[in-house]
Amino acid sequence: MLRPMLIALIVLVGATAAGAQLVPRLPALPIDVPGLPAARGLADDVLRGPSDAARMLDQARRAAIARLVRDNPHSIALDPEGFPARAGEVVIDDPKDAVIAAAVAKGYRVIERGDVLGVGYVRLAVPGQQSLPSAIRDIRKLGGEVSADQLHMVSGAINGYPAPAAGGDGTLVGVIDGGVAGAAVSAGFATGAPRDNDHATAVASLIGGSGKVRGGLPGARIASADVYGSDPAGGNATAIAKALGWMVQQRVSVVTISLVGPANPLLAKVVAAAQARGLVIVAAVGNNGPAAPPGFPASYPGVIAVTGVDGRNRVLIEAGRASHLDYAAPGADMLAAGIAGRVFRVRGTSFAAPLVAATISRFYPSPSPAAVGAALKRVDALARDLGPRGPDRIYGRGLVCGDCRTLAK
Repeated sequence: MLRPMLIALIVLVGATAAGAQLVPRLPALPIDVPGLPAARGLADDVLRGPSDAARMLDQARRAAIARLVRDNPHSIALDPEGFPARAGEVVIDDPKDAVIAAAVAKGYRVIERGDVLGVGYVRLAVPGQQSLPSAIRDIRKLGGEVSADQLHMVSGAINGYPAPAAGGDGTLVGVIDGGVAGAAVSAGFATGAPRDNDHATAVASLIGGSGKVRGGLPGARIASADVYGSDPAGGNATAIAKALGWMVQQRVSVVTISLVGPANPLLAKVVAAAQARGLVIVAAVGNNGPAAPPGFPASYPGVIAVTGVDGRNRVLIEAGRASHLDYAAPGADMLAAGIAGRVFRVRGTSFAAPLVAATISRFYPSPSPAAVGAALKRVDALARDLGPRGPDRIYGRGLVCGDCRTLAK
């Protein structure tokens, strides 16, 4: 039976219980779900009744998307599958000149043409009041591989305002998110970026540690790629693709992405190109619940997909799913760094992913495609088997960095 007073629906629109927005455009949590009282703060327990919980989480996810579009009608629209995307724009990857010319002749306007790690793309402005689904059908008739520029949402909540991550002189670990305060190197891939962001800074604090909060790789330096800035339609697939290209240029070996969205053909190709150059990509499965569609980038081939567990090593009820699962890590009943030495509670798969990224970085400090397999085998050797014996769909190959959690009391 559900225990409503314990419910905390941590869905794709992660925000602080204190009301601070993690990303400028995202509505604040908790989201009210019909028939349930609003959660006040983050619950220490999980929901009872998985089917009902999954339904409610999916209901909250859909309501949040509708609110996002309603609040930003000039910036955000729905793609043909109902996912939020940049309004009035489509993206063609590996574009042919003839397709671009034909599109321009029909009234489309080239916004940008570029290349990320050998993957070419062009962004086109949609003419007039044409909808995204209509524009995508239009370009496909011309022979282009086209998609909307879908948005990706943060995958966790913090109960407070994080402080800058502790600086170090160790391995450089990448964070693609908002801007990280105190990062060793930073770059922006959205209007107003780089701009310090609470969610990103909390993620980074769990990599290198800060004050009394332990990290998975003490002393690590952070390479921060801000894909949100102040843009209402930040966190889009094109921005994340550019950020991955920048991480490769910075010689980052492991990057963590605590964002989730739908599959995107341009981003899929850039992920593969970055992996071929030795970049290990770690991603949270998201907090949309098991009824939600598989989350990306966690579901792209070769990406290290991470779920979260609570203080009793139970998978978070709000944890999403991916097409595969590699590891579990602490994602609740834990603290992240705060300002002036204060610490705050965090919850979500957002905060599990950086612990796995930190652990992999310990064995894989510099990019080398030939060394990835050996590094992951060393991580596998540390992973604590949970659930059924051997790899499974709930915990993957086991719990990583289980002793990295700074317990919330």
